[in-house]
Amino acid sequence: MQLIQAKGISHSFDYELFKNIDFELIPSKSIAIIGKSGSGKSTLLHILSSFLVPKSGKVIMLERELDKMSDEEMDKMRRFELGMIFQFHHLFKGMKAKENIEISSILSEKSIDYGILKSLEIDNLADQKTSELSGGQQQRVSIARVLAKKPKIIFADEPTGNLDKETAKLVMDVLIDYVKKENAGLVLVTHDKDVASMCDEVYELENQNLSMILSK
Repeated sequence: MQLIQAKGISHSFDYELFKNIDFELIPSKSIAIIGKSGSGKSTLLHILSSFLVPKSGKVIMLERELDKMSDEEMDKMRRFELGMIFQFHHLFKGMKAKENIEISSILSEKSIDYGILKSLEIDNLADQKTSELSGGQQQRVSIARVLAKKPKIIFADEPTGNLDKETAKLVMDVLIDYVKKENAGLVLVTHDKDVASMCDEVYELENQNLSMILSK
């Protein structure tokens, strides 16, 4: 089973961003996409994650063609099966760290695996308000919130962009371990080649084309 299969994806704004891109993600795999600023990495990620419709081509996710799904079906898939990690955490500031994570768990009808908090080294911060946490701690809370819903596919846009190298490695270890244990998939966009190299496959988006440059 393929988690994602993209065929002939092209997109443009005032200029052509990329064209005829094919992409696939299978269970237990992590894929990094690198490229210069403005190459279209984040745009491609938004297309693959269902939040942007390509100018041409199609995306099949979890054996469903996105352009044939109703809004209700799409919302349900995003709620229960997809996880989005951003460079900025987007937490509820007035709530405790634990409460932020519990919201995701309740909405996706999953029980929280508190081992995830321990692996991210934030289990001792659960009862603190997120406004009292450092930026790196808040980012780890946001990642725990995503993992709490037990998604089948995780999409991450510069998830370690604001983290030091040690914390970035910790986060990547947790994400890759989750993907292996849960038979899930990870697609991330990053400028950090060290972070990218931790994934099973690395693709580079350059000159409107997507090319594999590393496969383990």
